[in-house]
Amino acid sequence: MEQPKDATEATRRALEELVRTLPEDTGEDFELARKGFIATIPDAKILNAAGHAVWDMGTFAFQGEECGCPETVNPSLWRQAKLNAVHGLFEVTKGIYQVRNFDLSNITFIEGDTGYIVIDPLISAEPAATALALMREHRGDKPVTAVIYTHSHVDHYGGVKGVLSDEDIASGLQIIAPEGFLEEAVSENVLAGNAMGRRATYMYGALLPRNAKGHVDAGLGKTVSMGQVSLVPPTVSISETGTRMTVDGVEIVFQVTPGTEAPAEMNFYFPQFKALCMAENCSCQLHNLYTPRGAQVRDAKAWSWYIDEAIDLFAKKTDVLFASHHWPRWGGDAAVSFLKKQRDLYKYVHDQTLRMANHGDTPLEIAEKLALPPTLAAEWYTRGYYGTLNHNAKAVYQRYLGWFDGNPANLHKHPPEEAGRRYVELAGGPQALLEKARAAFAKGDYRWVAELVNHLVFADPSNADARNLQADALEQLGYQAESGPWRAFYLTAAMELRNPRPPSDTPRQGAAGQIRSLPVEQLLDSLSVRLNGERAGASEIAINFRFTDTNERFLVTVENAVFHHYPGREAAMAPTVSLTRSVLADLVIGERTLPDDAVAIEGASEPFAALLSLLDRFDFWFEIVIP
Repeated sequence: MEQPKDATEATRRALEELVRTLPEDTGEDFELARKGFIATIPDAKILNAAGHAVWDMGTFAFQGEECGCPETVNPSLWRQAKLNAVHGLFEVTKGIYQVRNFDLSNITFIEGDTGYIVIDPLISAEPAATALALMREHRGDKPVTAVIYTHSHVDHYGGVKGVLSDEDIASGLQIIAPEGFLEEAVSENVLAGNAMGRRATYMYGALLPRNAKGHVDAGLGKTVSMGQVSLVPPTVSISETGTRMTVDGVEIVFQVTPGTEAPAEMNFYFPQFKALCMAENCSCQLHNLYTPRGAQVRDAKAWSWYIDEAIDLFAKKTDVLFASHHWPRWGGDAAVSFLKKQRDLYKYVHDQTLRMANHGDTPLEIAEKLALPPTLAAEWYTRGYYGTLNHNAKAVYQRYLGWFDGNPANLHKHPPEEAGRRYVELAGGPQALLEKARAAFAKGDYRWVAELVNHLVFADPSNADARNLQADALEQLGYQAESGPWRAFYLTAAMELRNPRPPSDTPRQGAAGQIRSLPVEQLLDSLSVRLNGERAGASEIAINFRFTDTNERFLVTVENAVFHHYPGREAAMAPTVSLTRSVLADLVIGERTLPDDAVAIEGASEPFAALLSLLDRFDFWFEIVIP
């Protein structure tokens, strides 16, 4: 297996120059990150039922307090990595506790009259269960009395079965979320889930070794846990700002913030604790307006407006501000200062991008020009550890003007393989192109190397010299990146270029935990994007479905190569298929096949078999940096 290489002299120089531009480090953030520490477990190591580690901070031991920044890591990202290495149970204020860095996100516990209100139960069940056990060990063995999802991203709900039992769920224990949560969670993590999940392996460095030449930090947190993910629908939806609830004796005032960091998100305030939770709308960095794993572009103007509204609603009454990532801010003045600069950070990116766009600048031109004003640039918590000014500017442009920059030369470009062949021919052939690229590499012009050699890789992925040179260039860009996701994208691409994955004759499917836990309506909706339109052609299918576990009925049809589902309807001449939701999910992903004793069919069996044959199974390991 090809191994990573050292930093070049050009990379070392670039990082030395960066250090001179960084804000002064007073040590305040490290004090905040450690404040209120109660306890942790060794290396925050968490095992699943099979004994495999789903989370292990011991793999980041190379970032210990006495360890200096390696030449292969951006010094600013290295500082963030050290902050994100502080793990354990912390007191935010009396009655509010967080377990931090047992996963990408924080899990928060509010002490109620009889038990714990859980906010954001992490990505997977095992870390959430371990966090709850740590809380119970030090604050009392009490039940979970409610769960709050701040928003519709998986790191804020996927571990819910680590804090709730099946009995809790069946009994209707309150799960509170912003209006639209379920629809957005399904849209982002199921309809586009396979593509997004594969890209997330790049964004979070999931395949990279934990060392100075591999994954060091995701910026937003360390990385993602690898345990059991589930989705339990909320029982209470919050639709209006100002909504008040008393949950287990704790009063909560909600602020809905749709279209911000997530399409469905909310902040909330606890009057008795004078504590403000800003969900993921404020964190100790510049966040993503567009996430490189892929998602809807976020509304920077709305994001800024809702932070401003939170200042008006809650800031004067706030003694402590905490969030779903990173560490809290204590004191009203500190909270207001932080909120104002976070507010202005997103509005600045929004306003200046559109100012330049209205001058006729394209997304690439704007991204190269955009820089923060001195007052915002002076703060560590405005730096691009997760989002970057570069790709956030492009996101604002895309939100208002779309992917097209107005130049008709970019309106109907050739796809990468076809364009690659033409560029290679233009360069004088593969060797001529490689010679030019090697000369650029020697000058430290890695961005140009990556753009140039990418054409040859897509024209001829079997060319090992091209793949290796492309890997070398991307690797140096990764070493220089301040953004955790940018570093992970670059270094994962370099690894896959040097060590191509053997092809598979069958789809290598991703985890199916979320599709099995979907309500029937969302499960059927997700099948529409699996229907292979080319194979469906002029087929017409109608099937009545009866779900024996939920007592729901749906009519499913295929016509014009489009999948439709209709709740409560039946077609008189159509066959009727009776099964459970989980059995249908198993049939779709191929873990069951027809005939099956768990499936009862009244009428012809052929239409159901035909429908299943038209549904694609997605290969999780599709290629990204080669065709």
